[in-house]
Amino acid sequence: MKTAIIVFPGSNCDKDIAYVMRQFYSHNVEFVWHKDQFEKQYDLVILPGGFSYGDYLRCGAIARFSNAMKSVFEHAKQGRKILGICNGFQILTESGLLPGTLMQNKNLKHICKDVYLEVGSSKNPVTKKIPKDKILKIPISHGEGNYYADDFVIQELKEQDRILFRYYKENPNGSMENIAGITSKDFKIVGLMPHPERAMEEWGSTDGKIFFDSFLSY
Repeated sequence: MKTAIIVFPGSNCDKDIAYVMRQFYSHNVEFVWHKDQFEKQYDLVILPGGFSYGDYLRCGAIARFSNAMKSVFEHAKQGRKILGICNGFQILTESGLLPGTLMQNKNLKHICKDVYLEVGSSKNPVTKKIPKDKILKIPISHGEGNYYADDFVIQELKEQDRILFRYYKENPNGSMENIAGITSKDFKIVGLMPHPERAMEEWGSTDGKIFFDSFLSY
């Protein structure tokens, strides 16, 4: 499987997700610098976590206009898979590839800790291999993870089974409907605030692998 990881000034999780894709899933991984466009047809494009362009203006607001994102838009038009993690999720909403926005956490502080997640819908094909009652333990690290959308979008996400994960019991950031991640209408574009690439090893949680196993199987 060919995977491209887009690297912006301020990305700091690009090497982490590359390690996971190579070591656990034997992907052929290539890094794409934000100034470059790509013509290759990748199976998967990943927008990693970090602080693209220093999070100036709004998180992901500048990254949306990078040269690399022009290729990401074309990749999306072809119906190919895109995964945005944390800052990557923010970029996907800023670019319009996913609806809604990520606002500042309700407590106005950066939060870095493990959280618990439940599957948003048993009918979402991205999480179909995750047992219905499984609660995942995956870390977050963000200052702007408070998901917001208007009532119409929220209702549409629920009716179309596009809520990927919800925070379980504790909502760390004030996100509407406890939303921790969503998908596009065709389920090919996925964005989430938690960092599954940080939950892959036995010394901590391995629940990130449960997510990736399901996501990559779709």
